[in-house]
Amino acid sequence: MTHNLKTIFRKLAALSILSFLSLNLLPGAQAQSPKVKDLLTEWSFTKGIEGPAFDAAGNLYAVNYAKQGTIGVVDLQEGSVASLYVTLPEGSVGNGIRFDKKGFMYIADYTGHNILKVDPSDRSISVFAHNPAMNQPNDIAICPKTENLYASDPNWKESTGKLWLINRKGEVILLEDNMGTTNGIEVSPDGKRLYVNESVQRKIWVYDIKRDGTVENKRLFTTFADFGMDGMRCDSSGNLYVTRHGKGTLLIISPRAVTLQEIPLKGKLCSNVVLSPDEKRAYITMADRGCFEVVEF
Repeated sequence: MTHNLKTIFRKLAALSILSFLSLNLLPGAQAQSPKVKDLLTEWSFTKGIEGPAFDAAGNLYAVNYAKQGTIGVVDLQEGSVASLYVTLPEGSVGNGIRFDKKGFMYIADYTGHNILKVDPSDRSISVFAHNPAMNQPNDIAICPKTENLYASDPNWKESTGKLWLINRKGEVILLEDNMGTTNGIEVSPDGKRLYVNESVQRKIWVYDIKRDGTVENKRLFTTFADFGMDGMRCDSSGNLYVTRHGKGTLLIISPRAVTLQEIPLKGKLCSNVVLSPDEKRAYITMADRGCFEVVEF
């Protein structure tokens, strides 16, 4: 086969892959436009609705239910009824939420410079980690293997941010300082990659996670010419779901940084996202509507 023919076949193979991706035949995406609907009435939560997360039983949680400083739970089995789960300690306001394998809830308390921990047996709240050097811990991610936590830590006034590791002992370790406005954060399903976005700078970075939980080999994953970003989640195939705050879309990106799909939402201020356990739906918190929007794939 001549060199020119080999080149042609390589290009055709690449086009076939791109065509496959454009048909959205990967988990979390469909060839047809997904349906978008509301979950709950508007302003069931405050404009601070954030940090959506599922527990092992399939209950959906978010911060700032009815008023700031609370956590709400939505029972999706009983007609999507929302109720108060816990009220945080005086002066604390939550943002990101994650669960460990034992069912303990971890909450980024951005006013108290804490990572709070909720015991599911009695809903008691304790301080799992505290560091006064934190600006305002925002989103958190949990490694599926080690269960180490990672926290973004923006300084919105200065358009800067930090990145933290919180290990299983509750020790807070600074991974990087002098970043842009760190916001959305996620660990890949194999526990090998850490994604962090900078909302104001409109960049997503990716790191390799080392055995001790620290990170290395930082590189630019993707960047955008307009609009910011907020929350991020990975599906089981490693595709990254990103809320485009201000644009009002949910963006799905492959592990190779190929855009698979961008889904228009009803509201514009989408703050965060979580996938249902079966990955057939994405639940997006909407700051301009005080409720969830649900994308059905």
